[in-house]
Amino acid sequence: MNLPKSEEQLMQYLWEMERAFMKDLIDRYPEPKPASTTVATLLKRLQKKKAVHFERYGSVREYFPLISKEVYFSKQMNGVIKNFFNNSVSQFASFFTSEENLSDEQLKELQQIVEQQINARKK
Repeated sequence: MNLPKSEEQLMQYLWEMERAFMKDLIDRYPEPKPASTTVATLLKRLQKKKAVHFERYGSVREYFPLISKEVYFSKQMNGVIKNFFNNSVSQFASFFTSEENLSDEQLKELQQIVEQQINARKK
């Protein structure tokens, strides 16, 4: 699922809040705040994509995400790796570590993370 920036921003707010009414979502936006009709349109689009659902309390709806931030992020990263790095995680890692000008400390941190994953798989 690929979301445009506007929908992704709204999802970020929902992930942070877990459940929210439209007023709560609008309050999260920086000034100038979007119109309620704009947020309603975004929510409707996200519902069609099965990313968001709601519970109705009379005439008011409380929205909640149907997809977790981790699942969404994982799919996005897999898409980036597939589309830009020929589906090669090592090409991605090589690009990331060389282009980001990581410090020795940051590289060691990454090395520790990789070693932890290798050790966890051995168990």
